[in-house]
Amino acid sequence: MIIAHHIILTGYGHWLPNDPRGSLSPLFRNPELRELGDIHLGRRKDQPSVEQIRAFYKAAEAFLHHPVAWFDRAKRQAVAEAFGEAIRSEKLTCYGCAVLRNHAHLLVRRHRLKHGEIIELLMQTSRERLHERKLLPGGHPLWSEDRYVKFKDTPGLVRGTIAYIQGNFQKHRLAAQEWDFVLPYDNWPFHKTCASR
Repeated sequence: MIIAHHIILTGYGHWLPNDPRGSLSPLFRNPELRELGDIHLGRRKDQPSVEQIRAFYKAAEAFLHHPVAWFDRAKRQAVAEAFGEAIRSEKLTCYGCAVLRNHAHLLVRRHRLKHGEIIELLMQTSRERLHERKLLPGGHPLWSEDRYVKFKDTPGLVRGTIAYIQGNFQKHRLAAQEWDFVLPYDNWPFHKTCASR
């Protein structure tokens, strides 16, 4: 039984299907990117140097339809506020959230909405918020079209994912974020059983 969805949203242009590190994307949504190499599904055993990655993304800029947007402090704040609005509006339960410089992690409890619907809601709400605040050029998609979700089916996996999401702040040298829409994990769906013991 799925307890929660670990959703990973990648900023537009930040992790392309033929990234030299490997990718989770099985297809080219922009066929012009084929000129930069083939898709390698999964993480490559031999990882490229930082210089090789930078050179790849510098070359990729010519094929992208929008500029690559890094998430500065104002963008991270606006994205998180939009996530909170979406989570509250649909009465979702969120156990973890990290908005980073070029991607975001959320851990959302299973819900009547399917995971694809939750992802679309989060992407759309945050994109609209950044456009409203003029933090993105008009028409900019903000997020990659690739959607990554990992299903968590035990309380241990849920807790491990929460720790992983929180660990991203230090890993990316950002101050820890605390959002009022992120709730502590209460061992759902076994919380009533545990409470009665």
